[in-house]
Amino acid sequence: TTYTPRSIRVRLALPPPVCRANSAVKCCLPSSCRYCRTSRAAKRRNKGVTMMWTTARVVWRRSQSPLVSRITLATRSTHNNRRGHATAAPASRMPPHRPVMAGETVRFLEPQNNQTFIDMTFGAGGHSRALLDAAPGATIIALDRDPHAHRLACEMATEYPGRILPVLGRFSELPSLLRTLPEGYGRQRFIDGIIFDFGCSSMQFDEAARGFSIAHDGPLDMRMDKDRCPEQLSAAEVLARVQEQDLARILKVYGEEKQAKKIARAIVNARFTVKRIETTAELASIVAHCLSSNQATETGPVSSASSFEYRQDKLRRPAHVATKTFQALRIFVNNELNEINYGMVLAKHLLRTGGKLVTIAFHSLEDTIVKRHLTGHVVDDVASRVPLQFISHTLAHENDTMQEMMKPNWRQLTKHVVVPSEAEVTANPRSRSAKLRAAVRLS
Repeated sequence: TTYTPRSIRVRLALPPPVCRANSAVKCCLPSSCRYCRTSRAAKRRNKGVTMMWTTARVVWRRSQSPLVSRITLATRSTHNNRRGHATAAPASRMPPHRPVMAGETVRFLEPQNNQTFIDMTFGAGGHSRALLDAAPGATIIALDRDPHAHRLACEMATEYPGRILPVLGRFSELPSLLRTLPEGYGRQRFIDGIIFDFGCSSMQFDEAARGFSIAHDGPLDMRMDKDRCPEQLSAAEVLARVQEQDLARILKVYGEEKQAKKIARAIVNARFTVKRIETTAELASIVAHCLSSNQATETGPVSSASSFEYRQDKLRRPAHVATKTFQALRIFVNNELNEINYGMVLAKHLLRTGGKLVTIAFHSLEDTIVKRHLTGHVVDDVASRVPLQFISHTLAHENDTMQEMMKPNWRQLTKHVVVPSEAEVTANPRSRSAKLRAAVRLS
């Protein structure tokens, strides 16, 4: 059976790119903006929102639900445009990569000549470049699990001959990878500084084929190193195989999603009644559809872009309702939390006495793991006042041995987390959730 394409009319609400009440906050949903506090109708009266009709081409495929494959915004001269409001940018235009808090990272690590650092999450190399420029004689081991980032590290190695050692692998593979480097890099306690920049890079989010972003429709993959590990399950395969109660637990634990059971039930119902979920747009539609109070949860993905709803996150910022679902799947598929935990253990063994550690986390799960390592509380849910890293030890040890074991491994350089400045958040909105911690390795 073949289906012919048809066109539908989609009503799009285009809010101004920046909130009128606070220029540093982007106003994605005026109806729930904490600064505007006005209704959508009032916004239209104030010419703050332009309502327009546009034609979206919906392509029907065999055994698939209708998807909005392309939306072309009709451009016209409006009062808002004449007053300086920016129009929608093309979807193909991607913002340049900007390292988050690069200046603060260099300030805490204090790179010197003849020092060796490990960039555990090389990405596009922004932090590594800042360290190399600050210390012309420093050397960096550039680790990343993404083959694309590894290629960028190899290219940057030609700009800094002999100062960058590209390494392809995960945190858990680092000990064996260090033994492949020139003699001397595989021993313990020889590194002067380590930096972690957790989460996905801008390159991964902006590439639709990787399947990380809600904003770009693409295959539901989410594997950071699928070229190296083709046997690893993709996000689509996880959704097709996992049971409902297991999926709800994934969304609850990794995504901190309050509606985890409801979303898991909708996903399972959709894959049995409609089809297997294969794209990011389909998953986002199902999540938005099941959380909508006006629609039933069993009807599968919807075709209208107006079905996408927003809600406020912990910082009272507008976020897509499927954001936590995407986060949970990405963390589960890539085993991110276990890798972060193992990476922190490696940092303790690789850093010399006086070596410095800088971590940049983007949500509470990552930051909690880092904080527990820096404070010695590595084990969960132990009802005891004894520090958690010593709870498994018996009382048969000598007093001197216990004192040696209870010595702290880290001294934190900041009392609280460091957050990006308002200027950096304005220039790079993706840095708004970043939390930086810095510590020194003790003897």
